[in-house]
Amino acid sequence: MKTGHVGLNVTELDRSVAFYGKVFGFQVKYRSDEAGRAFAFLGDDSGLVLTLWQQSEGSFDTGRPGLHHLAFEAASIEQIRSIEERLRADGVELIYDGIVPHGETANSGGIFFLDPDGVRLEIYVPEGVQGHVHAPTEGPACGFF
Repeated sequence: MKTGHVGLNVTELDRSVAFYGKVFGFQVKYRSDEAGRAFAFLGDDSGLVLTLWQQSEGSFDTGRPGLHHLAFEAASIEQIRSIEERLRADGVELIYDGIVPHGETANSGGIFFLDPDGVRLEIYVPEGVQGHVHAPTEGPACGFF
């Protein structure tokens, strides 16, 4: 089996659709704006990737059971750098300063940031991450926070 898609509860559907469209290039595959039942199905050429359900308030709570983070594999380091530039231009704060390895000697890694509702997101590559000295005070790139 493989993951089919991920569904996220959001507070403002328009804001989240715009964010995921701009950052990841997802297109709206289907959308409902019915009062009390607003949702959007987002995807790319490969199909459905993410569903957004406007049915929550507040921000993501890392202290409760459930989603830890949502990770997307990029095709290359260059793709990650391009997305990082867009995020910075839009004022999205990165959790770490740029691309970081998954661990001290790991060759995999990426960037980490939050969506508009506080869900931790990761864009990574499985290899090719080198040169960043990961400060122990930053904590692990992927794991406990």
